[in-house]
Amino acid sequence: MAATTAQVTRTILERFPAGAPRGSWPAEEHAAAQCAQGTNAQVVMDLRTDQFLVVTDTTIQ
Repeated sequence: MAATTAQVTRTILERFPAGAPRGSWPAEEHAAAQCAQGTNAQVVMDLRTDQFLVVTDTTIQ
């Protein structure tokens, strides 16, 4: 039985500062717009830079 491995790469689509005005969610809004266009986007927090990142994952076989 042959083993297969898949590598997942993450692409950053956009960066947003964590200090957005209260009640404003620009990273989530951008991710939702990307999802509406068919891109599987999600928001993650980069603690080192204090930014929200909108990312998409790609699996390479």
